[in-house]
Amino acid sequence: MTGSDKRIRVLLVDDSAFMRKVMHTMISADPSLQVVGEAGDGREAVALAESLRPDVISMDLRMPHVDGLEATEIIMSQNPRPIVIVSSESRAGTEGTLQALALGAVDFVSKPSGPIDLDMHTVQQELNRKLKMAAKVHVVRTAARARADPSKVETPLPVRPRESAPAPAPAPRLGNEGCPLVVLCASTGGPAALMKIVPKLRKDLPASLVLALHMPASFTAQFAQQLAEASQIAVKEALSGEPVRHGRLLLCPGSHHMRISNQGVVLLDDGERIGGYRPCADVTMETAAAWAGPMTVGVILSGMGNDGARGSVAIKAAGGYLIAQDESSSMVFGMAQEAIRASGVDEVLAVDDIAAAIEKRVLYLRGAVKVGAL
Repeated sequence: MTGSDKRIRVLLVDDSAFMRKVMHTMISADPSLQVVGEAGDGREAVALAESLRPDVISMDLRMPHVDGLEATEIIMSQNPRPIVIVSSESRAGTEGTLQALALGAVDFVSKPSGPIDLDMHTVQQELNRKLKMAAKVHVVRTAARARADPSKVETPLPVRPRESAPAPAPAPRLGNEGCPLVVLCASTGGPAALMKIVPKLRKDLPASLVLALHMPASFTAQFAQQLAEASQIAVKEALSGEPVRHGRLLLCPGSHHMRISNQGVVLLDDGERIGGYRPCADVTMETAAAWAGPMTVGVILSGMGNDGARGSVAIKAAGGYLIAQDESSSMVFGMAQEAIRASGVDEVLAVDDIAAAIEKRVLYLRGAVKVGAL
């Protein structure tokens, strides 16, 4: 970079003047980044996001007056800018970070503990890399937070070691039951999209659902809980050995790949990344298509990369149906675009229309089974 006009303009938001100084030094060390403003709370962040129109915002969560979550909600609903959450809460996969992602934040980084953080160089590299990536992201207006209803949360099954788990009873084939299998996959921007889609699905939806989401292992259990609290259908993190079940969404743990066996049972493995991904959506989609055949409905949402493209081809080859999120409502039009190119999906829709399209296809499949059309 030779001119400041070409640098990525960063708004730095943190209630600690000391931490702002530390992070300002870290960010400014990269010649492609420029800190153009600093805010000490969410109220200032909202005002500066409007006046400065930065390329990207580094947002803390715990702040006085207006916290980072409220600020993210206001910015993403009124004046969308790419936001990277930088918080000590991100170390543990806490609810606040997940809520920010669901509101449209692009990514998150664990805040350095101070200038003598033993892993400071790694933190600096991650922060600057994610700020640069986020600055390229197409952001869209997002809705306000869904309010939780704890009565809709399914109690998780007890966790047990896979090697000691009893062999599950074979589940009936979906084709015989007439129960479609919906496979959702997403990456960057996925949490926000899912929070718009899953809560709209009706409680008695006659389908089983599985979800492969690119998210760290420390976050997926909490995200499943958050999604369940906002939804009518039951949602939980998947366990190896449990069958897919009518009216429930199973989220693949971020540390594993998820396959659907030829008995309709979830199989998890923590093997190497496949195509750079774990979980790999292609694996889930391919095995789902092998079992459910024409009863498979694939849904490819916002995300970076091409995971899901190969799986989309497999679903189409098995006679299944494909829905992709469109470019205008996607934070990152990567996964959906690659699926469209690879397989020619059946519908390309705005995120607000996807839940209705899933229900329409599921009900069509149920009717087709009853009259013997499949």
